[in-house]
Amino acid sequence: MTEKAPPDDIAAVIARLVRAERGRLLSVLIGALKDFQLAEDCLQDAFEAALVHWRRSGLPHSPEGWLVAVARRKAIDRLRRAANFAGKSDEIAFLLENAMAGEGEEIGAIADERLKLVFICCHPALERKTAVALTLRSVLGLSTEDVAAAFLDMPSAMAQRLVRARHKIARAGIAFAEPEPEDFADRLSGVLAVIYLAFNEGYAASGAERLRVDLCEEAIRLARLLAELVPGEAEIEGLVSLMLLHHARSDARTAEDGMPLTLEEQDRRRWRAHEIAEGTAILHRALRRGRPGHYQLQAAIAALHAEAPSFAETDWRQIELLYRVLAEGSDNPVHELNRIAALSHLEGAGPALLRLKAVAPALTGYQPFHALHADLLAKIGAPEAADAYRRAIALSSSEPERRFLQARLEALPKR
Repeated sequence: MTEKAPPDDIAAVIARLVRAERGRLLSVLIGALKDFQLAEDCLQDAFEAALVHWRRSGLPHSPEGWLVAVARRKAIDRLRRAANFAGKSDEIAFLLENAMAGEGEEIGAIADERLKLVFICCHPALERKTAVALTLRSVLGLSTEDVAAAFLDMPSAMAQRLVRARHKIARAGIAFAEPEPEDFADRLSGVLAVIYLAFNEGYAASGAERLRVDLCEEAIRLARLLAELVPGEAEIEGLVSLMLLHHARSDARTAEDGMPLTLEEQDRRRWRAHEIAEGTAILHRALRRGRPGHYQLQAAIAALHAEAPSFAETDWRQIELLYRVLAEGSDNPVHELNRIAALSHLEGAGPALLRLKAVAPALTGYQPFHALHADLLAKIGAPEAADAYRRAIALSSSEPERRFLQARLEALPKR
């Protein structure tokens, strides 16, 4: 044990671990216990125990290892208290061996365990959206609110979906076992969606941060591992390319005061050229396979932005055409919203506002819709821009983004 820390500091450490490490720790426990709900319950027990023990005895050398060891012991206790104790004897013996072996040890190759758990949780017995949402929440540690935002759902509806999923897992006895390579194809679309949505949350993080570099880099690392696991798959390469091309711009996305900078305002000299070059090369390799898909098309859009010498020289026509293909190939209204944004640079704000009316009903709770609506109204001097900015501010979960939109609201001409 190290030197004792004040109680408030211990609480802060645990809060950080819950946010940053919960998904990783849960991955280890699900892999060891083979029981989703048991792993979640026991990890929660371990966090509660840590709050008591660490205040009394100080931080352990490896807080993560301590939590895993305690969670394993909590699992043994729960199994011993179960009504069918006799039938659990083999499981208890197995857990005892693992608890003894893991006591005080650092967590091993936890990153590879996480990709395996993503595959395990994207079980074909679960509806795809449910499997992806459950994996984002439990394995990658996103909050229910973040998962809901990723799917344009209300948090309450997403919470109910996650509860129903856990009940289905328990009732159906879905086995959380590592799939065989021949079973990867059935789960690949879900795994790709998990990685993509995790990156998106990191790239447009909620709360006080504008960017969660750790989550972005973890998503990129998982995608690279996936490309090694399933070589020659164009959509995996497309996703790696897409994330690299976006991540290359991360250093230029905020001003010194933390305020977001638009693409037009960013200093392109701060974009990381080596990531753009790598992302573009991977995209070209993927496209040569002749199987264009959702992630490759988005990567092609990102490449057009990355390779434009300036904002004024951006090839908006190609970007609009690519978004049109995406919009026609899916029922996601966000692609049509992005197409309208691209068209606004070609046709002007007035025609774009007319086009927005068609997608408005599907995007009433989507913050970027209201932000774009406000910007377009502001460009034509419409007094309704103020209300649109207020709506966008109210829907924003990012503090820097709220400040950015508030500044735009305050810059409107007074009427």
